[in-house]
Amino acid sequence: MAKGLVALGLWRKALVASVRQNGPDLSARQMALLLTVYLCDPPHTVRGLAATLAISKPAITRALDRLSVLGFIRRKRDAEDRRNVLIQRTVSGSVFLSDFSDLVIAAGAVAPDDLAEVVKAGEMQRVAQAEFDRLRSQAQSIVRDDDPAS
Repeated sequence: MAKGLVALGLWRKALVASVRQNGPDLSARQMALLLTVYLCDPPHTVRGLAATLAISKPAITRALDRLSVLGFIRRKRDAEDRRNVLIQRTVSGSVFLSDFSDLVIAAGAVAPDDLAEVVKAGEMQRVAQAEFDRLRSQAQSIVRDDDPAS
């Protein structure tokens, strides 16, 4: 549980820093879509993104509309298959993600003292769990010994 709390704390720090900036607030869906376009190999289509993220094509279209207005992605007709619209990266989107990655890195910058506290908390949790298990086993043993049916 301690690792989970640390991970969530880091994610929270990055998100709080992000919403405090003057830039746009992206929903989780928009951020997932943007990261997919930038971190996964192209070409990207609405159909392909919907399959990759396991969400509907209309939801992808709405998110792409917002990202397009912000200038983070660009739509372009596929020259080989005019029915397809390709989703392309932009310089603005690259800059936004670069800035966001700096926030994530800063959120993960843990001072040695803080890291020692996290390790200590994890050790204390393991010791407490072992003691709890020992006492529970002992209590179950006492109950069995007092049970006249056994």
